[in-house]
Amino acid sequence: MTATAHGYPRIGPDRELKKACESYWAGRSTAADLDAVAARLRRDVWEDFRAAGVDEIPSNTFSYYDHVLDTALLFDAVPERFGPAPRGEGAGEDRAAELERYFTLARGSDDTPPLEMTKWFDTNYHYLVPELSPQTRFRLAGTKPLSEYNQAKGLGIETRPVLVGPLTFLLLAKPAAGAPEGWSPLQLLDDLVEVYGTLLGELAAAGARQVQLDEPILATDEGRERTAELERAYAALGGRPRRPEITVSTYFGSIGTAALEALKRTPVERIGLDLVAGPEAADELAAVSGLGDKTLVAGVVDGRNVWRTDVSAALARLGPLLGLAREVVVSTSCSLLHVPVDLDAETDLDPAIRARLAFARQKLDEVVLLGRALSADDEATAAQIASARAALPEPEGFRDPQVRARLDALGEVPVRNREERWNGGGERQVLPTTTIGSFPQTAEIRKTRSEHRAGRLSDEEYTARMRAEIDSVIALQEDIGLDVLVHGEPERNDMVQYFAERLGGFVTTQKGWVQSYGSRCVRPPILYGDVRRPEPMTVDWAVYAQSRTSKPVKGMLTGPVTILAWSFVRDDQPLADTARQVALALRDEVADLERAGIRHIQVDEAALRELLPLRRQDRQAYLDWAIGAFRLATSGVGASTTVHTHMCYSEFGRIVGAIEALDADVTSVEAARSHMELVDDLERAGYRRGIGPGVYDIHSPRVPSVEEIEESLRSALRAVPADRLWVNPDCGLKTRGYTEVEPALRNMVEAARRVRADLAEKG
Repeated sequence: MTATAHGYPRIGPDRELKKACESYWAGRSTAADLDAVAARLRRDVWEDFRAAGVDEIPSNTFSYYDHVLDTALLFDAVPERFGPAPRGEGAGEDRAAELERYFTLARGSDDTPPLEMTKWFDTNYHYLVPELSPQTRFRLAGTKPLSEYNQAKGLGIETRPVLVGPLTFLLLAKPAAGAPEGWSPLQLLDDLVEVYGTLLGELAAAGARQVQLDEPILATDEGRERTAELERAYAALGGRPRRPEITVSTYFGSIGTAALEALKRTPVERIGLDLVAGPEAADELAAVSGLGDKTLVAGVVDGRNVWRTDVSAALARLGPLLGLAREVVVSTSCSLLHVPVDLDAETDLDPAIRARLAFARQKLDEVVLLGRALSADDEATAAQIASARAALPEPEGFRDPQVRARLDALGEVPVRNREERWNGGGERQVLPTTTIGSFPQTAEIRKTRSEHRAGRLSDEEYTARMRAEIDSVIALQEDIGLDVLVHGEPERNDMVQYFAERLGGFVTTQKGWVQSYGSRCVRPPILYGDVRRPEPMTVDWAVYAQSRTSKPVKGMLTGPVTILAWSFVRDDQPLADTARQVALALRDEVADLERAGIRHIQVDEAALRELLPLRRQDRQAYLDWAIGAFRLATSGVGASTTVHTHMCYSEFGRIVGAIEALDADVTSVEAARSHMELVDDLERAGYRRGIGPGVYDIHSPRVPSVEEIEESLRSALRAVPADRLWVNPDCGLKTRGYTEVEPALRNMVEAARRVRADLAEKG
């Protein structure tokens, strides 16, 4: 019995990768400096695996920005606008040119829009969407998997290179602009498989004994419908004369008997299954009479949450699998990319909560222990198993009877009367301009929060500095000419963590960083118990901001679904029950904001689409409780209060109806990188509420021109009447600098002015 993991965090225990990338982008360090940091981070990860006693160690799980982008570059699947790959040996000026092209694909430049970005399945990780066309010609254009394998080999560590599988890569890609109607990237499968085969040959020649091809698309309906292509691809790869052993790794859910049967018929040696997100995979295995002479990589340690593995339950799950494959390898359910690096860095956690936790480093220990438990019958292993069982406390002490009683008494939440709302009638600005919420968080703001947290700054001085920042942000917005203002959120470190620090039932970490996209890292709070609001959380800041202007100011909250999606959530009760607890706390906050005179209240549900189940059969049940939680939080306000919500990087076409069912007056959404594709979805669905499709991409440092934003607005007007169209960026501005934000917002306001004038002229 052996142990492994699908992948590991790549940012470093103290976000070393983030700091190195941002230093390089700012011109403070060289390409060689950045590569040196990356080499150290890869080495440290492999050493962690070796120290834990993991038998099979993955490589090529590192990325400077995104592993899907790496795959596109590896096979030269790069749109023409980014130019050809630099020629040379990848050192000196050539290496700098390689990195410049790489980061332009990810972040864009002044004259080159980046690749579209969206969520990686139902996680909060964002990947860059490949753009393919019938003219795409794959070739092996890089050496990254080989180079990283050789780096590990030079350290005396044998590894298993990991790649995005060909089916997943093509089904996650999108047709490039100009591709024929009805053309699908999947039509390139045979060509891509041929190049994968070439890479497998090179890895085998270098000495690699195994390779892992990730096919999480098989957990979706779309992937399950492509079993013929799946079998064709892996029959071809498995039939290569010289190659490593192939693991087809699947995760984020079960893959169904048809896909299992298809993979079983191919020559691949190993199949990985997620038995945490898809526990029914065990029954599916039995239904196809097991894997025969293939190895099962059994994902029984949760790779997406921080709760300690119930060893007894995991062993009970593993036991029946032993007769269904030639060998069983104990693994994580998916890559550990989605959890923090090391629990040992957390020194302030309540011992009762800490005893229930395991981060990436501890999960390596768990897979090793489970592997030993099934393959060894020695006293030391038995003692470790007994200790693990005894250390898992019961969660009963984390329950609050008052919260539960209040929810039980609440009953059905009524829908607000649309006909009475301020947003539905009366005179108001055509194409009102606003922002999503946050403004740039300067080094001075972060220093102020840090000093206050450390006790070096009094409450009075902290409040004075935050108010001064709010004054500045309000004055800037008035000068730019925005219609509905925000206070800028200088007091907030993160849109979820800020609320978690003020709600009962949550704890936050010191170094529990997780990559969201590129250099953007977040510290998801840990929701361990019943949720309650001891006191108002945002009211004082909103009221102060409103006192500084005659224009309306939005109160800003994070919605219940997003708080759940971007936290590590308790697993001892249904997610729907936890969502209602969070919504009840937010309902109290919304009521207090309205009583204080705030007439625009934004409750962000950026993650509504993110949590949508991968299988159609599970979606309605999810949407029912997600929509119910949002309504619970927002339905208590009167007709004169405008409820806003915001959603970011996701494919929205599937849930337009659900967005309307939220019953918000205005919904702002990402639309810039996806070239206003949402507009067509809205038009087809007959959407009837206020909508703010983001008119420029804040995740890129480039400043859009007035003409570019004007074109986006005119595109949106094809589907949205002018009296319901709002003008805003596609997300909050906290990660950008004022040198980018101010000109972009001025261009946005000018574009709206031009379109308004044109509409007025046309009557």
